[in-house]
Amino acid sequence: MECMEDDSSENEKGMWKLFVDGSSCVFGSGARLVLTSPDWWTLEYALRFGFKATNNEAEWEALIAGLTIAKHLEVQKLEISCDSQLVVGLTSGEYEAREDTMAKYLAHVQSLKSVFQVCRILKVPRTENARANLLSKLVTAGDLEKNQTMLVDYLDRPTISEVEVIDIDIQHEPIWMTPFISWLRDDVLPEDPEVARKLVYRSNCYQFREWILYKRSFSFPLLRCLTPS
Repeated sequence: MECMEDDSSENEKGMWKLFVDGSSCVFGSGARLVLTSPDWWTLEYALRFGFKATNNEAEWEALIAGLTIAKHLEVQKLEISCDSQLVVGLTSGEYEAREDTMAKYLAHVQSLKSVFQVCRILKVPRTENARANLLSKLVTAGDLEKNQTMLVDYLDRPTISEVEVIDIDIQHEPIWMTPFISWLRDDVLPEDPEVARKLVYRSNCYQFREWILYKRSFSFPLLRCLTPS
């Protein structure tokens, strides 16, 4: 019994807390999150959309934004509070994703969750998600510019649109990027051993992150690779 309590306590050490919320109304759509470290350092982040989004899609974008930021901060243990029954139900496997859009969002979230040592998503009442909910009102009311304590960003299209572009490129438009994506994403190499060896060597100069292929540079930021179209 004592060992079980110790293990539980050990699992909670280093746990970050993430509160996410998304909403859509006649004034606009947006996502917001509050990320808190184990020593109570807090990051507030708001995301305004340049596209029409349903409430469910806004909730997904909020979750993806939070997971992405936590990933970049190299967080290992993350507990997420979300007041969307649909999002929590789909990520837990309780619900089945029947709509194509929901399936794509779910797949993207699951791929992000895999980088964490611990990542759990909890359903909480909206009253317990008050801080993130307050940010949502700022997003849709257009008052973010008055608040100097949070980071504000703009998303011009849905996150999953990047996934659609990559999938189309691989399946219907074989180009120079296709072998690199197949190797970095799916661990698939060409059948020719010599071609495979050269690909593995050259792939050290590339990264596949957030469904986008980048080329590394010593003196510049990551360079995004584009298709001819």
